[in-house]
Amino acid sequence: MALPDYLQDTSKDFAKQLTAATSVPINTSTFTGRQFVAGEDPMQTQAVNLATSGIGSYQPFLTAAQGAIGQQAASAGPQAFQQFMSPYQQQVIDTTMSDFDRQAAMGRQGIRDQAAVSGAFGGGREGVQMAEYGAGSDRNRASLLAQLQQQGFTQANTLAQQNFQNQGNLAAQQMGLSNFQRGSMGQDIAALGNLGAFRQGLTQSQLTADQQAARTGAYEPLQRLDQYGAGLGRLAGFGSTAQPIDSGGGASPFATALSTATGIAGIFGKLYGNRS
Repeated sequence: MALPDYLQDTSKDFAKQLTAATSVPINTSTFTGRQFVAGEDPMQTQAVNLATSGIGSYQPFLTAAQGAIGQQAASAGPQAFQQFMSPYQQQVIDTTMSDFDRQAAMGRQGIRDQAAVSGAFGGGREGVQMAEYGAGSDRNRASLLAQLQQQGFTQANTLAQQNFQNQGNLAAQQMGLSNFQRGSMGQDIAALGNLGAFRQGLTQSQLTADQQAARTGAYEPLQRLDQYGAGLGRLAGFGSTAQPIDSGGGASPFATALSTATGIAGIFGKLYGNRS
């Protein structure tokens, strides 16, 4: 079968383009390499930096909590109240007792004065009154002294208990702050990391689209030549022998080009091998 005259120039042009296309390797650098791999997003970097700089940031709270626990233990002993005794306690007692003794002396003097007026000074009646007054005065003095001391102890003991409770509350508060610090930082790191990963995914999608566009552009001459050869084959009456060109990365550029060239060569074999 002879090639029609109207296809002679077309077939020569096709052969020229085929030779030119297959003699130059596909520039794979336009659609391969690390430039199409999304790097670390700034938010991911921030998350890493926050995690690194935040290590041990809760330690001051733990240290404060440990100190408060130590203070609480120290204030739990049986003599803990002593540090809360008023430094003026003895002064108050001494002043109060001096006033009491002065009043007691005045009372004894009153008994003497009354005995003198009644002519019983130095008598047995005066002695009985003085003994009774002295006994009552001593009891009252002892009771007053005990009351003053009990008041001082009660006040100091109350302050010691309050201090014990305060130290416990402080320890719990510091532990709470420590846990809050760690929890909040963990949430911040997780949020930054998730947002960074999301943004990195968007960037990767854009890079993948750019890579596919670059790959398609690199294969475009072969795809165009493939369609050219297919159309030439149909015009010559041999049907289509075009092979779809994989520009999506499924096959290597060399294998794709080789497959295309083989298919096109088949067209030429039919065009020129059957010439009579």
